[in-house]
Amino acid sequence: MAKRVLVVDDDEGIREVIQLSLESKTDWTVWTAASGKEGISIAQSKPLDLILIDVVMPEEDGIAVYKKLQDRESTRTIPVLLLTGNTDVSDQKEFMALGVDGIITKPFKYEVLAQTIAQTVGW
Repeated sequence: MAKRVLVVDDDEGIREVIQLSLESKTDWTVWTAASGKEGISIAQSKPLDLILIDVVMPEEDGIAVYKKLQDRESTRTIPVLLLTGNTDVSDQKEFMALGVDGIITKPFKYEVLAQTIAQTVGW
């Protein structure tokens, strides 16, 4: 069965690169959202196997979005990977302590993004 992935990032270029990369390398279905609010709405209405959330976004950052997803019974079991440009190890440890399933650091190699995701979540 094809995986269903949601990408939540305020940067349209990043959303497009991730979507094209994943759809060209896999049979996954990829939805995108430009804001945390839109991402939460999609997560509540679509059956998802994974959510990728950018940490730094206007209005609500990725951490706030993750916490809202965890507060909802319908979305708390969906694995979440954070997308971040922050390479500071202590910050990444804090992210992992929240309970996220993994972190993908930007910039990432789009050629191996699907493989990185699959390895991180055990697909």
